[in-house]
Amino acid sequence: MKAPQKTKQPPLLKPVANRTTLRDFLALPFSLYEEDPQWVPPLLFERRQALSPKNPFFEHATWQGWVAYDGLTPVGRISAQVDQLYEQQHGERVGYFGMLEARDDPVVFEALFQAAEGWLKARDAIRAVGPFNLGINQELGVLVEGFETPAYFMMPHGRPYYGAAVEAAGYRPAQDMLAYVIDPDFDNPPVMSGLLKRMKPDVKLRSLDRKNTAAELETLRDIFNDAWSQNWGFVPFTEAEFNGIGQEMLLLIPDDFIQIAEYKGRPVAFIVLLPNLNEAIADLNGRLLPFGWAKLLWRLKVRFPGSGRVPLMGVRREFHNTRFGPGLAFALIDAIRQAARRTGMAEVELSWILEDNLGMRNIIETIGGRVSKRYRMYEKDLG
Repeated sequence: MKAPQKTKQPPLLKPVANRTTLRDFLALPFSLYEEDPQWVPPLLFERRQALSPKNPFFEHATWQGWVAYDGLTPVGRISAQVDQLYEQQHGERVGYFGMLEARDDPVVFEALFQAAEGWLKARDAIRAVGPFNLGINQELGVLVEGFETPAYFMMPHGRPYYGAAVEAAGYRPAQDMLAYVIDPDFDNPPVMSGLLKRMKPDVKLRSLDRKNTAAELETLRDIFNDAWSQNWGFVPFTEAEFNGIGQEMLLLIPDDFIQIAEYKGRPVAFIVLLPNLNEAIADLNGRLLPFGWAKLLWRLKVRFPGSGRVPLMGVRREFHNTRFGPGLAFALIDAIRQAARRTGMAEVELSWILEDNLGMRNIIETIGGRVSKRYRMYEKDLG
C-alpha cells in the first residue's frame, strides 16, 4: 500500500454547490479505496439520488457538503446535516456530520471538521454527532473492527485510521453498533423450539401481501417506529421515506423475504431480508452503463446473491420484556431463514444491533450468530 501523502498547508475547501463539486464529492472514495480489495464501489446514480432534493429525507432535514483539495486533487470530504425531526423527538438541537472520507492526513481532517462544525454552530446546534450518511435510518458509524471483509449492502466501509482521526478532532465515543452473521442452516436450539411451540396457538406468520402494498408498508412503518422509539438517536421514518425504501425493496425481493407476525390477528412484528446487493455490483465500478444493468439483473434474478442482510426488524414495545418478545423475534428469524435457504444463501448479516441491546444480542447468539463488524458513533459538544 502506498505511504499516505501529507498536506503541507491547509487544503482548499469548496462547498458542494454545483455539478463539478458534487462529482468530486461522489468520486472521492473511488481514488481513496483503489487499493482496498474489501471496498465495494457504490452505484453512482444511487448516491446522486440520495443527495437529490427529491430525497424525502430533505423534507425534514438540511445538509451541506464540502470537498477538500490539495491543489486540484480531491483529498477529503464531509457533510453536515440538521434534522428537524430529531429536535422534535428529543427536544434539543443536535447536528450531524457524515459522508466522511479522507486520506490519512490530520491537516485534512482538521479542515473538514472545522467546516462542518462551523456550519452546525451557525444553525444553533449544541452538539455534533456522527457519522450519519445522512440520517439515523441510513448508513451510519465508523468501522472500527472487521476491515478484513467487504461491507454488506447499505453498510459503510472505512479506513482503519478513521476512528483515531475523529477522536483527534475532539470527538468521544457515543454508541457502538454491531453486525452479526449467521448460517441460515442452523438447528433450532431448545429454547427457541419451546417458545415457538408455546406461541403457535396465538401467533401467525405471513408474507407481505403485494395486493395491498400501501397498507402493508404503513403497517411495517408503524411497527418499526413504535419498536425503535426508545432506542439511541431514534428519529421516526416518515411515510414518504418508508414508502420510497419499500418500493425499492419490493423490486429486489420475493414476497417471503418480508415476514409479518400477527398476534391474535393483529400485526405486531416484522422482519425484512434483502439480498446482499454488494455481491452483485462489486465489479461494476459504480456504473450501470453500458452493460452493468444486464449484469445486475442477471445476478439478482438468475444467479441470486449467496448472502443477505436483515436491515429492518421490529417488535412492538408492548411485547418488550415479556416472554412473547423473544418468541416473536425467534419466529421471525425462523421464517426468514427458511426463505434464505430456499434461495441458497449461505450467510445472513443482521445489522445493525446496538451493543447495549443485550436482549436481541442474546437471541442472535443463541442461534449461533457471531459478531463480524463493529461500528462506532461519536459526539462532540459545540461550545
